[in-house]
Amino acid sequence: MKKITISLMILSVLFTACDTNLDINKDPDDLQTVPMSSQLPAGIAGLIGTEGSSYALIGGFWSQYWTQSNGSNQYKDIDSYIIGTGDYYSAWRDMYDALGDIRQVKKTALAEKNWNYYLIATVLEVQGSQVLTDFYGSIPYTEANDKSILEPHFNTGDQVYEFMINDLDAALSKDLSTSVGSAPSKDDLIFGGDMTNWTAFANTMKLKIYMRQTKSSRASIASAGITKLLSSGVAFLDTDAAMTQFENNPGLSNPLYESDRRKLNTATNLRMSTTLSSFLDENSDERKGKYYGAGNPLNQGDFSNTAGPATFSIVTLSATTPAYLMSREESLFLQAEAQARFGSGDKALYDAAVSENFTKYGLDASSYLATGGKYEYPTSGTLDNKIKAIITQKWISSFPGNGFEAFFETNRTGYPKTSAVPQSDPSYIPGELAYSINGATPGGLFPKRVIYPQEEKNTNNNTPTLSKITEPVWWNQN
Repeated sequence: MKKITISLMILSVLFTACDTNLDINKDPDDLQTVPMSSQLPAGIAGLIGTEGSSYALIGGFWSQYWTQSNGSNQYKDIDSYIIGTGDYYSAWRDMYDALGDIRQVKKTALAEKNWNYYLIATVLEVQGSQVLTDFYGSIPYTEANDKSILEPHFNTGDQVYEFMINDLDAALSKDLSTSVGSAPSKDDLIFGGDMTNWTAFANTMKLKIYMRQTKSSRASIASAGITKLLSSGVAFLDTDAAMTQFENNPGLSNPLYESDRRKLNTATNLRMSTTLSSFLDENSDERKGKYYGAGNPLNQGDFSNTAGPATFSIVTLSATTPAYLMSREESLFLQAEAQARFGSGDKALYDAAVSENFTKYGLDASSYLATGGKYEYPTSGTLDNKIKAIITQKWISSFPGNGFEAFFETNRTGYPKTSAVPQSDPSYIPGELAYSINGATPGGLFPKRVIYPQEEKNTNNNTPTLSKITEPVWWNQN
């Protein structure tokens, strides 16, 4: 990426929006006067920046990739499951700020019949909304980012899911060869204007949305949608949907690295969790050396441990790591599960997904996937055996920046399983999720959502009654 393109990213909400006083219910900018080629990268950077920092941190804790260091206290609220109404408003606000740019691109593109920009904006709108609704449940969707509506209505989660599918279908129905106006190019920070990839990404988002409903009240709708997608022969994403243009300089680096390491000026907050590291140890998985530095694991939530902080391994983060809206392996794992449930060819897709993640770290997965290997696909096993293998590897592969997706998938499938004993117990099974030692929720219940921020309730009377952090979202029937 050229410096001027990165400047567009910085002017967006990527790392600085937390210091502004924006409100998602009030649009201070006349976005209609901004060219789509300027709004698109701002919207992309806003989504990447927020998902890849605030939500990546939450996801990493709740998927138990890392735990709060016993030598600092920055993230004790996340690790203790006490995120409340006064926390993380900036993430909520910044997501809607980014979606404001994206929705204006979509509106302009529709008016101009620029079907290329229309498809891109729709996919981004759906991707950001999917993360929001999976974290919060009901969210503003149909009335969001409309400057004439100061208090947008909250659509229920199942409504949002239906709207997202309808919007993707509408965008995919357009004939891109008849698109009017300029074509996206360098302003598309994800695919550089490659519409074949955007079409595949749209198809894969549809698959993801259907897959997440497989154990919900809309399971029959999900099954029909997945079956139709698989039989249609449409192409799914076969490359990373990611920003890769980061530099090891202030304001230009990967958002997780920027927010945790550079903004806080410390590399010691995040420590290797016993949960993931024990599973990697159990399977002699070489990815452990890429994920963590030398040292011991820290049991989840054990930030009151009296041992010297240096005893425990730090989490390895890089300033130049890509930030993913969806990785190639996530797409492959989605396809593998869909085929396991409704078709065939799941083993090949699973093997390709695991191999892709190993390759990203310069490693070879072939011995793990071979007959008798640690991660051999259970071809002759039950459907549950297959889902367990797929979701477990998706969990590992979502490290470090997409832990929120692993969190959602655990809520949907029950994998990784929840430990019946604390991690200090000799009978603890490596890789099982353990309730935080300093967890503050009643009854030892795990978090299932993030709570609406108080600022939103203060400015929008349509904000739903607050749900408990342990209350599942609508599709979580596990």
